Amino acid sequence: MINRGYRFDFTLILFALLLTFPVFADPTADDIGHTEPTTVDTLSSLIAQKEVIDADISTLNIELKRASSDTEKEQLKIDIDSKGDQAQKISRSIENLAASTDLSSLRAVKEEAFDIEKEIFSLIEPTLKEMRHLTYDVRVKADLRDRIEYVNKRIPVVTTALYNVGKLKVDPANKTLAKHIDKLKNRWTQQLKGYETELNSATMQLEKFELDEKVREANEPSIFKTFFEKRGWVLLKALGAIIFVVLIAKLIHNIISKVLKGFQKANRSVKFRIIDLVHRGLTVIFMILAPMFVFYLAEDWVLFTLSMLVLIGMAWSLREAIPRYWEQIQIFLNIGSVREGERLLMDGLPWEVKNINVFSTLHNPRANITKRVKLSDLEGLNSRPAEKSEPWFPCQRGDWVILSDGVRGKVVGISLELVELIQRGGARCTYTLSNFLDASPQNLSLNFRIKERLGISYSNQKTVTTEGPTLLKDYLSERLKGDGYAEVLLNLNVEFEKANDSSLDLVIIADFKGESADIYNRLRRAIQRYCVDASTKFDWDIPFPHVTFHNPAVLEAVS
Repeated sequence: MINRGYRFDFTLILFALLLTFPVFADPTADDIGHTEPTTVDTLSSLIAQKEVIDADISTLNIELKRASSDTEKEQLKIDIDSKGDQAQKISRSIENLAASTDLSSLRAVKEEAFDIEKEIFSLIEPTLKEMRHLTYDVRVKADLRDRIEYVNKRIPVVTTALYNVGKLKVDPANKTLAKHIDKLKNRWTQQLKGYETELNSATMQLEKFELDEKVREANEPSIFKTFFEKRGWVLLKALGAIIFVVLIAKLIHNIISKVLKGFQKANRSVKFRIIDLVHRGLTVIFMILAPMFVFYLAEDWVLFTLSMLVLIGMAWSLREAIPRYWEQIQIFLNIGSVREGERLLMDGLPWEVKNINVFSTLHNPRANITKRVKLSDLEGLNSRPAEKSEPWFPCQRGDWVILSDGVRGKVVGISLELVELIQRGGARCTYTLSNFLDASPQNLSLNFRIKERLGISYSNQKTVTTEGPTLLKDYLSERLKGDGYAEVLLNLNVEFEKANDSSLDLVIIADFKGESADIYNRLRRAIQRYCVDASTKFDWDIPFPHVTFHNPAVLEAVS
């Protein structure tokens, strides 16, 4: 059987070979039967191209001399400058190709000063051009619609103005006003014709553009299809490079775990945590650099620029994020305010910090519940070493508890949200965790005490503080033993409590083992029954409270 570690290494090597195999070359390349042009052929082609451009420049200069309008002259000058730039570039290409080297250093007169804005713009220029090309259709239609909306808002205004001016009754004798009104009519009439012409032109252009767009959509692939046909293979290789980096990082992590003993322990040292943090950081950096390297080799400057912008954005974010996340970094390195193996208070409940990582693990050993929290959730908290005797939770599953509202039940479920109790008879009560803790649960499952009172009449005053408690204790011991409760009885005591208004009270204090918590009320009833039986046996009268009625008339007469 092949070892899993070797199988993983073999898969990793196979993936690396596939990544660099010629099958990942651009499928559009076709080297079969293709003959590369020689240097002389290329030079001849460049020279012929330059002669054509020079002829165009001569023609444009002649047209410039014959031009009459300033607008035409400006346009011709722009064309001449553009042709001149092309001719100059071709001349430099001819020189560089003939010399088989770059001669730009011979022509450089003065090195330009470094301009960061210019460099950034040159970096993102390919992306901007690509975005401009992809959104050309949308922008043209938006401009035409804006023109149509602009004209439609103004035509009614001009029409209303002409209508209102036409209704004016001007005295022919007032030639000045009549002449001014005629000028307004002529100007607004011309303006209306201009708006109507512009509206017809924009509408026709928009209709023609939409028609051409439908034809292009029917005959040509969509923008997204063209994009993925052009760059899909490059993106696929970039994705492969990212997967390759992740696999290599995983392999390195496994090697580190095997070589460095204790690297995977729950309570790692700061040294191991720093190594882990550096490994994670380098993995993220190489996951960004790997596709950039693929884009660079493929000479896809649009994707390269986009990845470069992502890298710059991450660097800028880290510049501001590191001070903000410094406390989290300290906690991750286990040198902050929260540390592994210590105790902290969160959401009103104590927790043991079992593990600190990007997602940390908190555990309550008594309630046996676990909580996973983000590293950021530990900010602002403080942990401390815990003593063995410190309580973690009032109870655990299977314990019997009595709440402050009088409910007694067995704890059958504890979670981060709810605590469920089952009472004798099967009824279930459910509390939220906070409400359960607020109810101050009394745990009966370790040991518990029952205190019951017996009041006897004042006729037994001579013996109630001496032999009365002893007689009652012995009687209760016999009855408890006879009913099979002696095995769970830990301690029994009877004492004189106090002289009440109508009775002398004895208190029965009985301690029982936690295993009898489920019959807590049965034991209370049994002790009360035994007390009544003892009163009968020892001729103790059990008094009842006396009620005295006060008659105001009688009291007044007496006074």
